[in-house]
Amino acid sequence: MTTTIAGSIGADRPAAGWPTRLREWLAFVPLLGLCIGLTAQALGRLDLATAAWTLATVAGLAVLLAQVVTRLARGDIGLDLVALLAMGGALALGEPLAGAVIALMYTGGQALEAYATGRAGRAMTALIARQPRTALRAEGGVLRDVALAALVPGDRILVRVGDVVPVDGWVAAGRAVLDRSSLTGEALPVTLGANEPVLSGTVNAGTPFTLVAERPAAQSTYAGIVRLVEAARSAKAPMARLADRYGLAFLGLTLLLAGAALAATGDPLRALAVLVVATPCPLILAVPVALVSGLSRAAGIGVLIKGGGALERLAGTRVLVIDKTGTLTHGSARLVSAQTLAPFGEAEILRLAAALDQASGHPVARALVAEARTRGLTLPQPTMVTESPGAGVAGWVDGRHVRVGGARLMRRHAVSFPSVDGPLDAAAATATVLVAVDGAPAAILTFSDPLRADGHPALAALRACGIERVVLATGDRRDVAEALVAGLPVDAIAADLDPAAKTATVVAERRNGPVMMVGDGLNDAPALAAADLGVALGARGAAAAAEAADIVLLVDSLTPLPHAIRIAKRARAIALQSVWVGLGLSLAGMVAAALGQLTPLQGALAQEAIDVMVILNALRVLGGAGETRAAADRGDPPEP
Repeated sequence: MTTTIAGSIGADRPAAGWPTRLREWLAFVPLLGLCIGLTAQALGRLDLATAAWTLATVAGLAVLLAQVVTRLARGDIGLDLVALLAMGGALALGEPLAGAVIALMYTGGQALEAYATGRAGRAMTALIARQPRTALRAEGGVLRDVALAALVPGDRILVRVGDVVPVDGWVAAGRAVLDRSSLTGEALPVTLGANEPVLSGTVNAGTPFTLVAERPAAQSTYAGIVRLVEAARSAKAPMARLADRYGLAFLGLTLLLAGAALAATGDPLRALAVLVVATPCPLILAVPVALVSGLSRAAGIGVLIKGGGALERLAGTRVLVIDKTGTLTHGSARLVSAQTLAPFGEAEILRLAAALDQASGHPVARALVAEARTRGLTLPQPTMVTESPGAGVAGWVDGRHVRVGGARLMRRHAVSFPSVDGPLDAAAATATVLVAVDGAPAAILTFSDPLRADGHPALAALRACGIERVVLATGDRRDVAEALVAGLPVDAIAADLDPAAKTATVVAERRNGPVMMVGDGLNDAPALAAADLGVALGARGAAAAAEAADIVLLVDSLTPLPHAIRIAKRARAIALQSVWVGLGLSLAGMVAAALGQLTPLQGALAQEAIDVMVILNALRVLGGAGETRAAADRGDPPEP
């Protein structure tokens, strides 16, 4: 049984492009030949037994040769060469039974590994398999089944019972009862009323309802998740690349030991036995299975990790830089006061500011739009909109130039407001938004966005997982940030940051160890990309943040992150455990074969047992979910 890392790190992907069904049949051919040969031998027909074993070996050899040639053309030199030499040597030395066993090991091993990685990646594969292809769109009073690519913002879509919601939008008619378990791991459905936002990828578990599309299908939450899953399935982890390098060293050691045995004894069977025992190497079996198992476990709790490399880095992070709005807070701010400045009235200011904020995805902007709609205000479409991430937004509404943002944006354009740097309501964790119309100060809006209930427990759990330093990085005022994190396990606060300064904060923290940045907004994207590990929080976060991040939390909560760290550490520990134990047993078998203590047939059977053992051990990553979560809650160290 052998394959290269490049061909096995993806979940249930055929090695070297061979279809899975074909590999199952190819595994059956050597098994059939081996059984026919053993039956013929028992009946005294050694000629028929030899022919059956020879044909079984040739079948396996033909498949292996095609794959080796394909990989060599890509510059991929793997331990398949050892299997090729072992099968060819068995035929040349008149050991057809050993050759048939090796052929069965090779083809059966590919099928076994495909099953193991397929089982490990089941959660990620299910996300892709559920992706809808069409939707029922209302057209002139008639429902038509259209391709998702044909949907545009504003389309009214009927979501039937059991349907997967095809695009992001909001409830226009009816009541939506949605099952979000496949995305977030939440067991209980949620109920949404009129105008409430709906995520694509959730399942309608109630009665049919009408959805108004918010964005095209290609830009929806679920489409983004599918792209991230595909990236996770194809990414190659540093540990996997390390396994490739060690695999080449193991290949050289195998050939050296086989050559030494032949030179010392003159017995080619000893050299053949060494090759057989080295076919394959546990190094290239345990790593992909363990890492894909870890990716699948994390996906099952609502944490989408973009490949084994991110999983490995997650296991080693020491510093956490965390954003405030939408991360430590809910990101669902509420307008608590509106101080208008003459000659502007409150309703007119809210209408103009909310109309402009329709073009922004910031949580405070969404809160302002929601407040205006609740008051029944009609919001025209803004034009010539420009947004400065972390500062604010500007544009034209009904022929008037409007700016909405913080003090930094207003200072940049020389708009002078009354002092907004006075004391704030610390308990409410308030934030201030300024509105300017036609270059004149118009209003000071105060929003409340309190700390998440899970904020303190999550940070404490992250500390228990090995995070040694926590830094709050925010674009808000320092007094707001200090009021928010009072009593939390936070070591430092970096306030009043624009995206560039937030990125600089992440880079500076690297002196304290590998940095994990957690954020959800467009202004967090550069910092997420600059960190050793970027984590985007919430499925409705900015698309740029999700693309820049290495990990996306599909559930709108920090709670799964400590559990994901435990899973990552467990996956890495089990992978290394399988590698070193398997390598030790393989090397011991190779030495025994070189000393004449194992025949080629005995070596083949021993190596098959080692391979099965390391794969089953790597699959332990899929188990122990309850134990891992309980250990995270208690703060115990991870155990493989």
